Amino acid sequence: MKDTDIYKLIEKEEARQKEGVNLIASENYVSDDVREALGSVFTNKYAEGYPNARYYGGNDVVDEVETLCQKRALDLFDLDSQEWHMNVQALSGTPANIAVYASVIDIGDSFMGMNLSDGGHLSHGHKVSFTGKAWKQIPYGVACDTELIDYEALLQQAQETRPKLITAGFTAYPRVIDWEAFKNIADSVDAHLHVDMSHIGGLVAGGVYPSPFEYADTVMTTTHKTLRGPRSALIFSRIDDRKLHERVDKMVFPGLQGGPHVNQIAAVAVALKEAQDVSFKKYTQQVVGNAQALGDALGEHGWRIVTGGTDTHLLLVDVWNDGKGITGRDAEERLEQAGIIVNKNTIPFDTRTPFNPSGIRLGTAAETTRGKTEDDMKDIAQKIDAVLRA
Repeated sequence: MKDTDIYKLIEKEEARQKEGVNLIASENYVSDDVREALGSVFTNKYAEGYPNARYYGGNDVVDEVETLCQKRALDLFDLDSQEWHMNVQALSGTPANIAVYASVIDIGDSFMGMNLSDGGHLSHGHKVSFTGKAWKQIPYGVACDTELIDYEALLQQAQETRPKLITAGFTAYPRVIDWEAFKNIADSVDAHLHVDMSHIGGLVAGGVYPSPFEYADTVMTTTHKTLRGPRSALIFSRIDDRKLHERVDKMVFPGLQGGPHVNQIAAVAVALKEAQDVSFKKYTQQVVGNAQALGDALGEHGWRIVTGGTDTHLLLVDVWNDGKGITGRDAEERLEQAGIIVNKNTIPFDTRTPFNPSGIRLGTAAETTRGKTEDDMKDIAQKIDAVLRA
């Protein structure tokens, strides 16, 4: 690379990634094949529009790439192309969620989304997000005694507030979601059910987390977390007489975006093929096993694990309460100095701010890609305990 400044920074970041223990729940390591596709000649091509309906010439090969990516996404989740439509052009998760919302509800309408402090995402209607400015969030959360979703309370809340859309999904909720319960709640108020499975998309593909497709109207997943692909997003829309899939496509382009990142779509297609291999299923099993082992080991060291454990790749650790008095920000900084990368995170009913909350969030997808097992998680837990108690 002729640009020595950037080359040195790339080398510096590569060294950082190799040397540290990566417990960021939103991150993973892609294969060389995914990186090769991402850096391919497709980065040179502009392709406004959709397959066989482009606004530029020279897109015959691009059409093949996008169509193949769509097919692989449907195949991975065992979906019928007559029942589900794929959009693979969304650049990332938040724009994809916005595209769905804007396709279903009008600006100013209300929709239900999970509280940020209880495990939801900014794009589920938080006030600082565009989703909270364009639409009115009806926040739902977890029960105080269990830190789990109370579906009876959620049903009552929905019937009182009558949202037009309900978003089910999370960024920091470690337990299995009852998709059928969400569907029944949405049906009871004639609301659209949108599932954001960004964090657990790979786990669903691997068969270690229940699939939402039987119940949802739309499903969105990012591709860079447990799916182990590049940064991107996929939108699945039911094909029926509502023409929902057509509205979503039109909202992605030309509604929110111009030309898609074709190199990104090609890299997603590679990741989707990799996820169809039997080795990926074994990988997702190990991811969950590692998360549970990490949570159990930290619990044995005296740390409180939110909800008492995890069913997924992530867990939340309460570092502030129980007399320890360490803030999430302090914990993050101390651990990073020791080469263990985590992120500070709010916990349910947190009395502290998101900038310096009571908890940290840990994830095992990245370290599992690097070959870590349950025994390694026990060692990591011991190191975390030693650093935070020092």
